[in-house]
Amino acid sequence: MVIFVLVFCIVTLILLVTWAKLNVFLTFLIISLMAALLLGMPLTHITQSVNKGIGDMLGSLVIIIVLGAMLGKLVGVSGAAQKIASSMRNAFGEKYITWAMCVTGFIVGISLFYNVGFFLLIPIIFSVANQYKLPLVYVGIPMLASLSVMHGFLPPHPSPMALLTQFHADIAKVFVYGIIVAVPAIVISGPLFARFLRNMPSNSIIAMSVQEIPAEKLPSLANSILSSLLPVIVIGLSIIITPYIGTHPRLKNIITFLGDPNIAMMETILIATYTLGIRMGMKLTEVMNVYADAVKEISMILLIIGSAGILKQIFLDSGASNQIATTLQGLNLPPLLLGWIIAAVLRLCLGSATVAGLTAAGIIYPLMQHIPVDPNLMVLSVGAGSLFCSHVNDTSFWVTKEYFGLSMKNTFLSWSLMETLVSTIGLVGVLILNTFIH
Repeated sequence: MVIFVLVFCIVTLILLVTWAKLNVFLTFLIISLMAALLLGMPLTHITQSVNKGIGDMLGSLVIIIVLGAMLGKLVGVSGAAQKIASSMRNAFGEKYITWAMCVTGFIVGISLFYNVGFFLLIPIIFSVANQYKLPLVYVGIPMLASLSVMHGFLPPHPSPMALLTQFHADIAKVFVYGIIVAVPAIVISGPLFARFLRNMPSNSIIAMSVQEIPAEKLPSLANSILSSLLPVIVIGLSIIITPYIGTHPRLKNIITFLGDPNIAMMETILIATYTLGIRMGMKLTEVMNVYADAVKEISMILLIIGSAGILKQIFLDSGASNQIATTLQGLNLPPLLLGWIIAAVLRLCLGSATVAGLTAAGIIYPLMQHIPVDPNLMVLSVGAGSLFCSHVNDTSFWVTKEYFGLSMKNTFLSWSLMETLVSTIGLVGVLILNTFIH
């Protein structure tokens, strides 16, 4: 009965999002309430589960996601992203231009969400393609691969952070493991895969209307990189320094506090407000407007993440989690592989990587209570599965098609295949890493 309710709820969720075009946040609320009623939860307990689910999920995520969005927006508006990209282009030259785009996407993608990164870096792709007379897709795919991997695998991006919270994983380990898995995924699906796209035709009209920021108005390369990567630097230094402090509890507490992800992001925002904002000639009110716009852009993402937490809480509080875990155990599949499969199937059906990952997490979480599995690797496995084969039900598919001026067939052969490679290689990397860790 429980499995039937689970399947029915997921199928209904898919139909409401894809066929009825219902808002994803509203869909999660409807499905969560429907699941609670079908599972026989007392009416007085349902509202408690709703409040706890959305509260627990967002409580530890709101600050870091919002501040991450603010930083990413400022990195783009200030021209820091453009400076990093143009410097990489000049350093690598034409022969290794795809590697330059790959490295640029990797660096900028640490702080920028995928959608933000795409629209901020697309002018660089156009300018490089025009300068060297190369196909847009050949130049762009390596950068998009990096942005996609960073968005799907690594904190502080919304989906990895939400998965990290659901699985009670360690942010430092997730980041380190994520880098290890991300590098081969980016290299293979980016520069190496791009070699097969060198002769792919494109006819983009949009490219003609995109303008770059004048070079003299860009921040320095050092300022751009340090401001963009400051959260990673602060958290990393905290992790490295802490073991060597010894018997200095007060100093250890201070360093641990400063290296907390939320505090590190707050420190970064304060510094970047000056280094990328005021120092570059922006008024404080202009910087604040940039931050306000950033929050507006991710408001729906936050609501979706919170509502996904409700569905998970309903399954836990109704007692269905134990029955789901027992059934999943009977499939005799490794938990990491099962998490990837569930996320991949949901990605194919729903289109949204974030929704696919969060829904898969709610399904796979009960199994983790009964079978030993590294929660840090599960974050990466589900994250990799949520990137599988973007197609016509994903807005990124159409954005890529239109901006690069590709036919439907070539969009599948470039963008969709690239996402499939990223997802599959990510799974292989997680499974290999699991054999060494255990």
